[in-house]
Amino acid sequence: MVSEEIKPKKQRDEECIINCLPGELIERIFFKLPVSTLLRCTGVCEQWHKIIRGPQFVTSHLQHAPHYALLFFPQESVSGEPHPADAILIDEAWSLSTYAVPVIGPDDFLCGSCNGLLCLYTKSSTLKIANLATGEFLHLEKPVKNLRGDHFLFYNFGFHPLTKEYKITHFLGDSIEGRPRPHNNNRFSVVQVYTLGDEKWRDIKTPEALSLNCVKNSGAVTIDGTLYWLIEDVVASWQHAVMTFDLCGESFAQIQLPATKPDDFAAGGSRRYWIREMDGKVCVATAQTCPSLPRWLVGKLQIWELENKTEQRWIQKYNIQYSPDYIPGPNLVHGDKIILQRCDGNLYSYELLGENFNTELCKMAKLLDFSPHKPDNMQSYICVKSLVRLDVYKKTAIVRRPKQREGWELKKWEAWEHELSENERMWSDTHRDEHKETARAQRYRMMINNLLPHILDDTIRQEISMNINQISPNFPDQQPRPIRRLNWVAQKQDLQNLNARMKKYNTIMKATDEVTSSIISMMGGAIEDQVYFSSLFAYCA
Repeated sequence: MVSEEIKPKKQRDEECIINCLPGELIERIFFKLPVSTLLRCTGVCEQWHKIIRGPQFVTSHLQHAPHYALLFFPQESVSGEPHPADAILIDEAWSLSTYAVPVIGPDDFLCGSCNGLLCLYTKSSTLKIANLATGEFLHLEKPVKNLRGDHFLFYNFGFHPLTKEYKITHFLGDSIEGRPRPHNNNRFSVVQVYTLGDEKWRDIKTPEALSLNCVKNSGAVTIDGTLYWLIEDVVASWQHAVMTFDLCGESFAQIQLPATKPDDFAAGGSRRYWIREMDGKVCVATAQTCPSLPRWLVGKLQIWELENKTEQRWIQKYNIQYSPDYIPGPNLVHGDKIILQRCDGNLYSYELLGENFNTELCKMAKLLDFSPHKPDNMQSYICVKSLVRLDVYKKTAIVRRPKQREGWELKKWEAWEHELSENERMWSDTHRDEHKETARAQRYRMMINNLLPHILDDTIRQEISMNINQISPNFPDQQPRPIRRLNWVAQKQDLQNLNARMKKYNTIMKATDEVTSSIISMMGGAIEDQVYFSSLFAYCA
């Protein structure tokens, strides 16, 4: 019989028990596994690789993938100190991610999330499309080079379920006459479109000149192959309407907002509007701002859902009473909870309970402290982790490699990287000192145990025996240090843990040194007494 070690790999694969199962059953098992595990499984055998990398499985896995809330904090400067862009993922159990997302560079801005892919705006001449889970990415040439006044909020990213195409859209601001270079004004008349895999961007004229400020203030979302954003409409009850752009037919349409005015429409300060995706539906949120503090909300946050696109029928989904210390959106509903920012620098989740759309905020839970990031810069998306591949798009002419250094290679991030290295060095030094002091304590205990039989005074010997166990410093277990970069929330917690551990080390060592000194003092005194009485006895003899 041929031994298992010398069987050809192909023969071993064919004899693998799981490969004897029906292919449909194998796929159902794989559906339960996270993307990170599936990527490792592709190297097990050729059959598994074919299943997991096959387009049919990728599509089916995407439909079964759990949803995450993605909180993105762009790069910003606080008190002259740069803080890199970072992202936090919150799973369906409301657990926060620990590690940084490798495909997000320190200077990137997030334009959209779709089917596990992120569209990232860079300060160079490229956009970046990246798979959140697999780490695969490609750089695409921007539609206009050196566009002054360009902004990441003018880009959006979506997928059309019928054509199976991914498209990037860009609101191109109208140029100002007499300017030597393209310049964004407050309005735009062209939407630039790029289909992933094509060779170039295309310009689509809008029905009329539209407001870029509305896009900046209210956002834009792509749902089921249609891009939605708010436009000005002074004759409408809300003074706004919704403009749509179909990614398949590349045509525009307008949807009127509810005819009913919000209850507190004239309650004081200016009114804010946001267009959001909630449970796969287009929603518009609106709230009144405080007249004296425009960053604070007053009254109620009202959220309306587009129930029927063809009939332009809206229903009120939530009517949430706000406390006066909330920061205007964007807000994100994840499962049965809403995520809200407050002026105390923290992010909270609340359960949404109520009937007939009148909703109460219940069971508050603090998610994270978003300092030093500015509260009104956070972006939020619902995303998944997928196996969607990008390699099929890499041969098009529009794909570029950044010419200049970028990301963590830039000089401005040297101090940040040095600080992280210093933290790791202090962790290493602390673990080394704990190990060294534990070994030193063991040597002291051995020495004292060897000398203990020579102490003739029973009382002192018993007291030393009771105290000797206190010489062993009880340090916490040493956990392996993470190899991957932590996100900024985990970094803050890690630094707090380091400071607490160093403080505990000093406390333990102080107590251990005191006990050791006390024992040595008692032994020294006892031995001196024994020598004295022994000499006295010899003298008297």
